[in-house]
Amino acid sequence: MPHADTLTVVHHDDTRTRFKDVRYQLHRDGIRIWSDDGEQVVTDVLMTQAYRQRPATT
Repeated sequence: MPHADTLTVVHHDDTRTRFKDVRYQLHRDGIRIWSDDGEQVVTDVLMTQAYRQRPATT
């Protein structure tokens, strides 16, 4: 499962939602995001941008 320091979700109405330090999984119906706040499912996804700035750990 990919890990992102910063994950930006661009919605169909061009609004953006930013998440920090998350794990995520892309699906046909959207994206599932796990963070310290819990699990979220976002279905209104036009595009995602994920950035990893530190080395990955297991």
